[in-house]
Amino acid sequence: MSTDFEIRFAIDPVTTATMNTEELREHFLIESLFVPDTVNWTYTHYDRMAVGAAVPTESALSLDAIKPTGTASFLERRELIAANVGGPGTITVDGTEHKLEQRDMLYVGMGATDVQFASDSADKPAKFYLISAPAHTTYPTTLVRQGDANRLDLGSQETANERSIFQYVHPKGIKTCQLVMGLTSFAPGSVWNTMPAHYHDRRMEAYLYFDLQPDAFVVHLMGEPDETRHLIVRNEEAVLSPPWSIHSGAGTGSYTFIWAMAGDNVDYTDVEKVAMEDLR
Repeated sequence: MSTDFEIRFAIDPVTTATMNTEELREHFLIESLFVPDTVNWTYTHYDRMAVGAAVPTESALSLDAIKPTGTASFLERRELIAANVGGPGTITVDGTEHKLEQRDMLYVGMGATDVQFASDSADKPAKFYLISAPAHTTYPTTLVRQGDANRLDLGSQETANERSIFQYVHPKGIKTCQLVMGLTSFAPGSVWNTMPAHYHDRRMEAYLYFDLQPDAFVVHLMGEPDETRHLIVRNEEAVLSPPWSIHSGAGTGSYTFIWAMAGDNVDYTDVEKVAMEDLR
């Protein structure tokens, strides 16, 4: 097994407006996220959020410290959410085993020292999508299944954005220091997410797109409302969305995405809405 990491520095909107396609992808897109037998991290300077993945096959993977956190153990001053987008697996936290099916999420509080990721089968391994942010206190490790999440049905067939938002980790559910996470799925024929667009200046966000067919992709819109850019995002790739950037997109076919936020508050409704006529 191995633990790898890269660092992404924060980019301002003026600099972003000058970037070409490859530069945008280099700074905001995480392409090789799910690597077999590896815990793979992208450590960002957006609210110190770390975006990662663990794909155990034959043997378990440990959550080890990485240099950017500057701590003896990874969760010494951090909290973590792991979402399973692969086959069945387990996460063992300080000796307590938690079984995760596909689309289950586990919150792990600050201070856990021994975290192990394992798959039930090497032929269909679990794929744990990992989100971590700094924490100031310890909250209980808690498993949330999709059926337990708070569901919001939004959009319409006429605007091609009929979708269901499943809030897994939110203020009225699991207590966290600053992490909020959920999943969005779509009704047949709907492809637009988060439209009308918005941004939240007090929180950054990360998007994981998955359940896409090999020849499909999502056109992810980013940038300031009057200076938009786009990224072509394929299956199991993630996007870093700065606090000043909108985050919206449309797929060429069906897809699902996981959104996660960290920052000054955990208020899901604290957003700056953008009128349709103001997008450029």
